[in-house]
Amino acid sequence: MSISRQSVEKIIESVGGKDNIVAATHCVTRLRFALKDESKVDKETLESVDLVKGSFSANGQFQVVIGQGLVDKVYNEMIEMTGLGRATKQEIKDAAEAKLNPLQRAIKTLADIFIPILPAIVTAGLLMGVNNVLTGPGIFYEGKSFVEVHKEWADFASIINLIANTAFVFLPGLIGWSAVTKFGGGPLLGIVLGLMLVHPDLLNAWGWGAAKEKGEIPVWHLFGFDVQKVGYQGQVLPVLVASYVLAKTEQFLRKRIPDAFQLLLVAPISLLITGFLAFIAIGPVTFSIGNAITSVFVTIFHNVPAVGGFLYGALYAPLVVTGMHHTFLPVDLQLISSTGGTFLWPILALSNIAQGSAALAMMFLAKDEKLRGLSLTSAVSAYLGITEPAMFGVNLRFRYPFISAMTGAAIGGMFITLNKVIAASIGVGGLPGFLSIVPQKWAPFFIGMAIAIVVPFVLTFVFGKLRKEK
Repeated sequence: MSISRQSVEKIIESVGGKDNIVAATHCVTRLRFALKDESKVDKETLESVDLVKGSFSANGQFQVVIGQGLVDKVYNEMIEMTGLGRATKQEIKDAAEAKLNPLQRAIKTLADIFIPILPAIVTAGLLMGVNNVLTGPGIFYEGKSFVEVHKEWADFASIINLIANTAFVFLPGLIGWSAVTKFGGGPLLGIVLGLMLVHPDLLNAWGWGAAKEKGEIPVWHLFGFDVQKVGYQGQVLPVLVASYVLAKTEQFLRKRIPDAFQLLLVAPISLLITGFLAFIAIGPVTFSIGNAITSVFVTIFHNVPAVGGFLYGALYAPLVVTGMHHTFLPVDLQLISSTGGTFLWPILALSNIAQGSAALAMMFLAKDEKLRGLSLTSAVSAYLGITEPAMFGVNLRFRYPFISAMTGAAIGGMFITLNKVIAASIGVGGLPGFLSIVPQKWAPFFIGMAIAIVVPFVLTFVFGKLRKEK
């Protein structure tokens, strides 16, 4: 498809002109701008351009949805017309980050750490879902699992379970790699740090509670102090804090040790310092903090499940708009590690479905062919777990679809929370999300899914009809 020069000119003018653009790059589907003043953006004119499928601002970047296969052509034309230099994604992030407040920077840091490892976690969740189907009793046969009836499949399910669990068992290794890289250290040292925290010589973190009751926690005797030999499998906070310490220690040493000795001294000293601090102070303190955070969420959802489910269902989509939803991924992982499942992630799945249903209703309401096509494709995307096109391209633009989706997610979230639905893992946050739910809770989760599909669709359609009549 050829790119109209006039359309590209209109995009440039709509974002405030070339003088308002600090830097620009693109990803697979979107133009990404670091702008001097986002108040100069004319979103109405921008989204009337035939090439544009939506736009939104997140983490200090203004992003324009163009679509795969076209965005690189639009970007090349824009660079030629404006004379801007080609920027990398990191340069755009750095330019955008300068405008963020401390809270936004903290949220962005979490996002930058967890987004790179999310594919591994989601893949593990999907495979665990397959294992759940094979090993869950009552799915295919009354009172028995598929592998109990067909024993020849038992080892097949066992291998799937091993592959799926790897990402969760060695989660500190994944987080260590990503976090140390983000904090400016060597990624390989981050991997070593993460794996060090789950070394097989340590007491498995999942057996810590039972060992504590029996008084059998192994210890190191260090200069008169007893330090628990405990691993941090599935834990998030210990490796996050330790990664920060490792990266800053490495940076400190690299500035002061001559180049000729850096290979021999920087990595060993950095790991020794961080390792001792991790087991003596960082691990025990953050382990307690993580358990306290878990207790807060468990207490709320145990004592007032209707309120917890309703509020989280209603607020999850606005959290996505602000980017704050990334702060709950570590909480999900902590809940899975501490309690064996998370009651938050199933609500996330319903919220995504609800956004898709609201966008689908807009397809039936819209007269404009471009909006109808965008509504349909973004609805399908949301049903498969990617909500940004539906939220920013359709629902937020008209407001009432977004509010309708929040309402459906809130009601669905309340229902599944009252029925104690939990996910054994994190998977695809849409219609395939049932695979991550423990099989015993599939029935109430499917009812919650039905609520998240029907309520937003009906509310959006009714409100849309009433608005047209007025």
